[in-house]
Amino acid sequence: MKTKYKVILGILLTLAFIALTLYYGATRNVPILEPKGLIAAKERELIITSALLMLIVVIPVFILTWIFAWKYRDENKGSKHAPDWEHNSIAECCWWGVPLIIIIILGVLVWRTSHSLNPFQPITNDKKPIEIQAVALQWKWLFIYPEYDVATVNFVQFPEGTPINFVISADAPMNSFWIPQLAGQIYAMPAMRSKLYVLAHKTGDYEGRSSNFSGTGFSGMRFITRVSTEEDFMRWIESAQSSPQRLDFHRYNEQLVPPSSDDPVSVYTLTEANLFQQILDKYSPSSH
Repeated sequence: MKTKYKVILGILLTLAFIALTLYYGATRNVPILEPKGLIAAKERELIITSALLMLIVVIPVFILTWIFAWKYRDENKGSKHAPDWEHNSIAECCWWGVPLIIIIILGVLVWRTSHSLNPFQPITNDKKPIEIQAVALQWKWLFIYPEYDVATVNFVQFPEGTPINFVISADAPMNSFWIPQLAGQIYAMPAMRSKLYVLAHKTGDYEGRSSNFSGTGFSGMRFITRVSTEEDFMRWIESAQSSPQRLDFHRYNEQLVPPSSDDPVSVYTLTEANLFQQILDKYSPSSH
């Protein structure tokens, strides 16, 4: 195959790859690029800004790669190849200065954003925050509402516009709690208490998931996150409080701690208000 046809084929393949990527982004649901909450929206801004800054270097590199490959191809005997030239101030400033400036801008941007999006930093507005305790199990999620004496498996619901304080732990191998369209991920570890503050600004059902590989049932370790109006949330709470299923520490150890995969949604009436603390205390030296 002649060189020019190879170059044309390469350009066409590159354009096809770009077109397929754009088509995928336009037709597929990419949760982190479709935020429905305050934290997720700021994270998307950071991702897009960082990507655009890096493309300042990446795009010229790809363009110059094609130019050099075409200009210095074997068949082009007329091109002047002078690899032994010594110093060019303009070239040195470009390939050292531009990346250096971009790295400094990215460093400052990421540092400031990381501090402003600190998951332990409370979100406040005119509404009272709701605390939800989340426990990573094998391979399911337990959610406890200590204020309402309700617990659920693989389902969590809260009202839009209300700050949510997730208190996160694990009673299984280390995991990671993540609701891509609402907030970033944070690790869940036995005997540890992590926090994640969330504020959703649009009602709907969003997928929550484990983002840390934890064994056989990892792929099915997903949960429904339902953001509703405050009225719908209170109606759901009232319904959950009348659930015939009871949950205390004994039933928790018998029914939920054993490994299981793809568990259906379950709703419990909580009969022990300190269940989450008892789960943490299992790993305390004094409990052995």
